[in-house]
Amino acid sequence: MTKSTTTSALKIIPLGGLHEIGKNTCVFEYDDEIMLLDAGLAFPSDGMHGVNIVLPDMTYLRENRHKIKGMIVTHGHEDHIGGIAFHLKQFDIPLIYGPRLAMALLQGKLEEAGVANKTKLHTVQPREVVRLGEHFFVEFIRNTHSMADSFTVALHTPLGVVIHTGDFKIDHTPVDGEFFDFQRLAEHGEKGVLCLISDSTNSEVPGSTPSERSVFPNLDRVFAQAPGRLMVTTFASSVHRINMILELAQKHERTVSVVGRSMLNVIAHARNLGYIKCPDSLFEPLHSIRHLPDHKVLILTTGSQGEPMAALSRIARKEHRQIQIRRGDTVVFSANPIPGNTISVVNTIDQLMMQGAQVVYGRDKGIHVSGHGCQEDQKLMIALTRPKFFLPVHGEHRMLIKHSQTAQSMGIPTENMVIIQNGDIVELTPDAIQIAGKVPAGIELMDRSGILKAQVLEERQRLAEDGLVTVAASLGTEGQLMAPPEVHLRGVVTAIETSKWQKWVQETLEMGIRNRWDRVVEEQGDTLEVDWDSLKAHLERELAGLLRRELQTKASLLFLLQHPPATAVSLSQTAGRRSRTRSAARVAS
Repeated sequence: MTKSTTTSALKIIPLGGLHEIGKNTCVFEYDDEIMLLDAGLAFPSDGMHGVNIVLPDMTYLRENRHKIKGMIVTHGHEDHIGGIAFHLKQFDIPLIYGPRLAMALLQGKLEEAGVANKTKLHTVQPREVVRLGEHFFVEFIRNTHSMADSFTVALHTPLGVVIHTGDFKIDHTPVDGEFFDFQRLAEHGEKGVLCLISDSTNSEVPGSTPSERSVFPNLDRVFAQAPGRLMVTTFASSVHRINMILELAQKHERTVSVVGRSMLNVIAHARNLGYIKCPDSLFEPLHSIRHLPDHKVLILTTGSQGEPMAALSRIARKEHRQIQIRRGDTVVFSANPIPGNTISVVNTIDQLMMQGAQVVYGRDKGIHVSGHGCQEDQKLMIALTRPKFFLPVHGEHRMLIKHSQTAQSMGIPTENMVIIQNGDIVELTPDAIQIAGKVPAGIELMDRSGILKAQVLEERQRLAEDGLVTVAASLGTEGQLMAPPEVHLRGVVTAIETSKWQKWVQETLEMGIRNRWDRVVEEQGDTLEVDWDSLKAHLERELAGLLRRELQTKASLLFLLQHPPATAVSLSQTAGRRSRTRSAARVAS
């Protein structure tokens, strides 16, 4: 790789979306100006107990907030806009430009989070050019994706044009009639594209991604064959898919009831903007469809990824207040599990089947197609733009490698591309592309209370794996145990009886107090100042050692110690008691 020879280079810094699926976030920096492209979130893995969402580490942007000139949004999927409301609580973003549907969804998120005053939202049209700061001019180019109103962007910089594809596939028969603007891409390719930053999600899949419209006849067949109620789940943001489902509901004369907040929200905005067209009479609330015959009902619901709190998941667990599965129901999963969600989806399908539902799912049914381009789509993008440099993004490591190999087959030299990770600083000049350093790029975990520290998650993981031991003890003024300690084991696997545990704990506490006392007597002499906190810490260490020896696990310990207020204790007060019983507890500093 050739070293950069210019003093001013364009820095491209991905904070999310590399070596993973989700939380797509990218920083463009030139001199003292920063422009952001998307700011998404990801969903927690099974080991992230109590975590609601996963965000990129935004330390770099917090430290450089004075450089931020604005943000560009490519489309409205959660993995591209879901983090914006959280970030605005930490730093301002003066301007955000994006498509109408994405901006409508984002406006609701910002108002709900109470940060709508931290930025200004502006909608854009295809081929519109906006300016951010002195150095960035951004042109929005219509593309096709699984979500309506999606853009590829051409970033005009002092060094040349950089094209970021956003999420894309090549769909020649788009549901909404909004065709991919190949002409504009080709015009940029003719003039010269410095670098192409391209979606790698389906880089391992040969051929082309089928059109979204190809799903229609297969769903039509499922609708026609369903004898009773239909329940259909898909991504709430898949506006094209939802539009086809509603079209089929009208064709088969089924009344639709929408379940799930995100689904209701997206449908409302998409209808308002004209991306979904259907009469109001098509919809009825859940409580109003009970009087309808089963073959006239369609329930459109969230839960295609087995999310625990989604409507379909609660239905499967028999926890939904208004909907119960009965024999004759047909449940359609018009979505494939994203990586990490397979087990949750399979469990949901099993639970539905055990209650008598017929469940239609799987790639072989043709009821779902990807929103990301396969190898031939990616080749067409490279052929149209003819970039000098190439940067694969949005995908796991093997996907990035495969995409780079595709680019090499299209004539881009190996030295003109880099495989990067989140946090890498890609330095781009007219003559070279290189990795020139790294910024913090971990993750920030959120629950209902806010950002979780890594230590909290580690504690939750330890509790889940090894359980919890609680010990409660009460001490008198001279350090004696006032009663046998209480011991409770939760989630701890052991064959030892509780009474034996209680005996061991009592002996450990008494020995710990006595040893502590004897040592401090030698150091302080006649009068001892009681330091209860120090004593508690000492006893806690002794109990932890007992647990390690007897349990052979890392069970968490919660030690509750009740003691009198701090006071001075004279040796003469305790000497007689100490001689009368060796097992009595003693107090120390």
